Amino acid sequence: MDLSSIEIFLAVASDRSVTKAAKAVGRVPSNVTTRIQQLEEDLGVSLFSRDGKKMTLTREGETFLTYANRLTALALEARQAVRPLVPSGTLRVGTMESTAASRLPAALTQFNRMWPHVSLHLTMGASRDLARAVATDGLDCALIARPPKAMRAEDMGFEAELKGLEMEAVFVEDLLIVLPSGHPAIKSAADLRVGSIAALEPGCTYRRIAENWARKSSALPTSEHGSYHAILASVATGNTAGVMPRSVLDLMPWPTSVQTHQLGPVETLLVYRRNDRPSAFNAFHEVLSATKGRDIRLATN
Repeated sequence: MDLSSIEIFLAVASDRSVTKAAKAVGRVPSNVTTRIQQLEEDLGVSLFSRDGKKMTLTREGETFLTYANRLTALALEARQAVRPLVPSGTLRVGTMESTAASRLPAALTQFNRMWPHVSLHLTMGASRDLARAVATDGLDCALIARPPKAMRAEDMGFEAELKGLEMEAVFVEDLLIVLPSGHPAIKSAADLRVGSIAALEPGCTYRRIAENWARKSSALPTSEHGSYHAILASVATGNTAGVMPRSVLDLMPWPTSVQTHQLGPVETLLVYRRNDRPSAFNAFHEVLSATKGRDIRLATN
C-alpha cells in the first residue's frame, strides 16, 4: 500500500467513476483500474461494487475511506514537517457556491488547522465574475467551471480572460437536470413537462450549459434563484426542472426518489495569475490537492 494508491482510491470514491477519477489525478483509466485492483489484493477485500461504469464503495470500502482520509492528512503534515512552507499574510480565494458546499470544507479546515495565522478570505460567485476578479487582482485564485469546448466560441470575452491565467483541473462534476417527483425520464429538453428551468445567476457556467442544451429542442425560459436550496424547492413545486452538479444534490435532503438527466462532466479549474502568487497560495494548493474528494462522502455519512 502506498500513498499514490490511496490518493487514487479517494478520487474513485469521490467521482464514482474510473474515467473521471483518472482525469482528476492525471492518469490513464487502465492505470487507475490496476492500482485499485492492487490495493484490493493488498487489503484482501473488495473496496468497490462495480455496476457498469459506476463504482460504489462496499462496506469495507466505507471503512477504509476513513483511514485513507487520515493517512493523506498525516502525509501532508509530514511533508510540512520536513520541508516547511512559510505562508503568511492574506489569501483571497474565490469559489462557486457548489464547490464551497461539496468540495472545500475539508481543505479549509485542514488549512486553518495548519496555518491559523494566515487570513483566508472566501468569496463566492459565478465563474465569469470570479475569473475576472482573479485577472484584475481582486482575488488571488478561484475555483471556477469552464464550459465544454463546443460552447467556448460563444463567449470569447470569458476565454480571453482565462488566457491570461494559469489553469489547473482539480475536480470533475457530473452536471444534472433534476426533475420533479414523478416526471418521466427524458432524452432531450423536448421531453420536459415543466414551465421553466431553475438555475443560478447568468454568469454561472452550469446555467449556460443547461440553457445551451435546452435551446436545441425547447423554448423554456430560465428562472433565476439565489441558491441551490431555492432551486430544489422550485423543483419540488412540480413545474420546474433544476440544474446542479451531482455532488450538491447528494448533500441535499429530498423526501422522495429523484429523477435526473445527465448533461455530462464539467471540470472545476483552479485559476491564478502567472508569477503573482502570495506566499500562502502554495500551501493552499498543497492542502487542496491532498484533501480533494473527501467532503462529499464525509458529509453524507
